[in-house]
Amino acid sequence: QVQLVESGGGLVQAGGSLRLSCAASGRTFSTYNMGWFRQAPGNEREFVAAFHWNGRNTDYADSVKGRATISRDNAKNTVYLQMNSLKPEDTAVYYCAADPRKFAYSLLHSQSAYDYWGQGTQVTVSS
Repeated sequence: QVQLVESGGGLVQAGGSLRLSCAASGRTFSTYNMGWFRQAPGNEREFVAAFHWNGRNTDYADSVKGRATISRDNAKNTVYLQMNSLKPEDTAVYYCAADPRKFAYSLLHSQSAYDYWGQGTQVTVSS
């Protein structure tokens, strides 16, 4: 069982930045694919970013490409999502997710690739 705890959300003005963190339990964090998803009110949960367990490959949704950076610190069992130039449409609950089954990089945009989810952290961007 993997437990994920997100933090770092909050209220920020448009154009600002936030860094979200997700701390994971377990001894084999370095072998997990990690992803970030978000869900805005009235919308389905959508992919934001992913980091393959190989430590090299990352993927981003078009809506955040160029504004978001996913990173991981395997020594701290933590994955981060740096969001810059925030827009009101970035307002959502942000969830991190873990895939211990090592799905291929090409599948990491899909929620079905992930077995474990955090409780979410709210990000609100004011205009």
